[in-house]
Amino acid sequence: MSDSNNPYQKQLSEVKNRGLINRSTSLISRGLDLIEEKEDLDSAIEVQDLPEFINSVVEKLEVKAFSLSEKGDYAQAESIFKRVLAIREKAHGPDHRDVARILEGLAKLYYEQRNYVQAELLYKRTLAIYEKAHGPDHHDVAWILRWALSILYYDQGQYTAAKPLCKRALAIREKVYGPEHLFVGLILKLLARLYRGQGQYTAAEPLYKRALTIYEKKYGPDHPDVAKSIRSLAKFYCEQGNYVQAEPLYKRALAIIEKTHGPDNFAVVWYLHCLARLYCDQENYVLAEPLYKRALAIIEKTRGPNSGRVAPCLGWLAELYRDQGDNAQAEPLYQRALAIKEKVYGPDSPILAESLKKLASLYYEQGQYTAAVPLYKRELAIIEKACGPDHPDVATCLENSAKLYRAMKRDDEAETLEKRAARIRAIQR
Repeated sequence: MSDSNNPYQKQLSEVKNRGLINRSTSLISRGLDLIEEKEDLDSAIEVQDLPEFINSVVEKLEVKAFSLSEKGDYAQAESIFKRVLAIREKAHGPDHRDVARILEGLAKLYYEQRNYVQAELLYKRTLAIYEKAHGPDHHDVAWILRWALSILYYDQGQYTAAKPLCKRALAIREKVYGPEHLFVGLILKLLARLYRGQGQYTAAEPLYKRALTIYEKKYGPDHPDVAKSIRSLAKFYCEQGNYVQAEPLYKRALAIIEKTHGPDNFAVVWYLHCLARLYCDQENYVLAEPLYKRALAIIEKTRGPNSGRVAPCLGWLAELYRDQGDNAQAEPLYQRALAIKEKVYGPDSPILAESLKKLASLYYEQGQYTAAVPLYKRELAIIEKACGPDHPDVATCLENSAKLYRAMKRDDEAETLEKRAARIRAIQR
């Protein structure tokens, strides 16, 4: 499995390879029971004050934290991560590799919840530990530069900040593994996305093609990782409006995944979405709708109707209807997506922000201003908490709310929001 497929795989593998999961004893189980039931590590340690026992309990908790993070149980995972981090720091000091591993897991947890401020702080601390321990050209340094910081900045549109980190990670990977290694292919795709995000398509295209060549040479033409690289290249063409080149690539990638996993496997969903999105961009909704409906059916069957995975697909289908002016079909889909996210992630999770914005903007377009106001307010509060008060996304939310207040003739409130948004924009320049 490549290091892009599962953000926690590196940490989990490291723990599993030390044989920690199979070291369960009656004492360890008893200690874990005390920790899980009473959240009292001290009482657990009193059961048997032996270093090996204490270490085993903590390691078991560590495995559990990473597992919970994979499953999206962020609240419980965060609590365990913080307890383990405190123990590791006390036992080894703040700059130990075991501390770095927990910091990385906790940072990823925050990243998944769009809490970029906290994620960035922890990733930077992790990077400093690895650089101090291994030197600036170690593969663990490249891991953090690529997977953590570069992608974190990419997701926030901070391409200028991300690009030098990504280039540094690429240089390390090429030096350590050689120019045709799969790890190099991963970084090439990310660097291509950064160029693409800045509109530098001439620089991006050869990187995508080089990455695809690496994967085809390693796996052959019909491997799932080849399909991912094909999909990336297709998306690149799609963003430039080059649908003639993009469509056969998307179809080829979808065929590979269907052949590998079967037509009803969860892995098929994203490829259906990409092809449907291509058709939507060309306003070919007749071809797009059955693809989205098929994707939704697959997710509901494989993950259950109330899974957090269902929500994005509901949003895709809602957008299709909204683009056609069919708000009556779009609204219940948006509402269901929001309800699922609230139940799965909690009412204040950053994951809710997009659904709140979509539903609020739908109400705004329909003239249902009173219904839109609390949704925009919730979105603003969530984004401010997750990203900080001066983030560009905060400015966007303020501008949307100001537009709403203008329509409601609440001009004083609108002006206050507009001025604050302008100050944020000025900072970003």
